[in-house]
Amino acid sequence: MSGTPSPAYVVRVAEDPADRAACFAVRKEVFVGEQGVPEEIEYDAYDPGAVHVLAVREDGVPLGTGRLLYGEAAVAQTGADPSVGSLGRLAVSGHARGLGVGAALVRAIEEAARARGLVAVDLHAQTHALGFYERLGYEPYGPEYLEAGIAHQGMRRSLQDRRVGRAGC
Repeated sequence: MSGTPSPAYVVRVAEDPADRAACFAVRKEVFVGEQGVPEEIEYDAYDPGAVHVLAVREDGVPLGTGRLLYGEAAVAQTGADPSVGSLGRLAVSGHARGLGVGAALVRAIEEAARARGLVAVDLHAQTHALGFYERLGYEPYGPEYLEAGIAHQGMRRSLQDRRVGRAGC
């Protein structure tokens, strides 16, 4: 309906244990529950040092999450380039899809990457989400591959180019 405001939410860096728990709950719902990713590989040794972002509704209900790996933690994900961050574990709860939460989370992760002096962000996109990331300015590279039994594609966006997406998106 035109003119109807969408539910208000904020995206913030997950600083405290309650925020981190909310991030992990969304990941469990989406990756483990919906997509069948084994729980033992969903959470990893990179989680403690990562920057986690969280989208929450006004009433505190978590809507989505994502994380940024940087420095040594990102090197294995980014082709050994320490100036590139790794965006990962982007998940939006089913009831929040279509509200712009995913794009807001990506932009928050990019801002966290810029704040750390990174020049680009790399990600491993599930192939069904390629269009979403392309609209946000990410470009695919390399061959398609399986990760946790799901088809993925490497993608990267330069943070030095402030354009948002293509064709004015």
